Amino acid sequence: MAEFFQQVVSGLASGAIYAALALALVLIHRATGVINFAQGEMAMFSTYIAWTLTANHGWALLPAFVFTIVASFVGGLALQRTVIRPIERAPILTIVIVTIGLVLIFNGLAGWIGSAEVRAFPSLFPNDTVTAGGVVISVQDLGTIAVVLGLVLALWAFFQFTKIGLAMRAASTNPDASRLVGVRVGWMLGIGWGLAAALGAVAGMLAAPTVFLDPNMMQALLIYAFAAAVLGGIDSPFGAVAGGLMLGVGLNLIGAYVDFVGADLRLPVALLIILIVLLVRPEGIFGKPVARRV
Repeated sequence: MAEFFQQVVSGLASGAIYAALALALVLIHRATGVINFAQGEMAMFSTYIAWTLTANHGWALLPAFVFTIVASFVGGLALQRTVIRPIERAPILTIVIVTIGLVLIFNGLAGWIGSAEVRAFPSLFPNDTVTAGGVVISVQDLGTIAVVLGLVLALWAFFQFTKIGLAMRAASTNPDASRLVGVRVGWMLGIGWGLAAALGAVAGMLAAPTVFLDPNMMQALLIYAFAAAVLGGIDSPFGAVAGGLMLGVGLNLIGAYVDFVGADLRLPVALLIILIVLLVRPEGIFGKPVARRV
């Protein structure tokens, strides 16, 4: 039983990272109706910024962590205003191709900065363990869960109780009506991209101590995040978080107790989950069915 609970806690830590990245995907999808395929590479590039500050410029990890989040927000906003905004009325396929192009750009830039080498990345949390009821739990896992849940609560409060958050909700729900009451929809979309980039940066910096830092580190994590978003509901922020946590725990338990899966087949299992959910309940567990007039 102790092993089971250890797998659950470890799965919650992995799931928290999936949840942060899935929430970033949902924020952009709700605002634009498309999936940002560059979300993982943006997160990876942000992690390289933090690594450069700590390894080459002598910054302590915590200031580098905070600066990277702020820089990622500004970068995401600037990216929306300069790259995405000019094509926002173009066909969806055009926007998708642009985001795929951004994947190649950020991947190439990261390889140029870090020489494409696999590098160690320091953790915010000590490499210690705590024991509770016979269950040995990593402090890093607990810290990861706490950071992500804290960010989720902060975002919930932002969207519920601030004027900008309410304006962003209105802009994503009905942009035309929002413009009529004075909401600057374009800037609200830019802030959404900034928040998504900041969430991605957090996910990348929390994942890097475990998966190590290299230009391809977020590619598998993006698939897990997409599976989490589809599982919970691609238009549901709560569903993205719940889906990420459920996926992390589920994959951990399957890997531990289903012998033929192990660590090598975790990614195919995530892809299988995407396929099953899309076939059985396309709107996800917490998403709302969309009525279409025939």
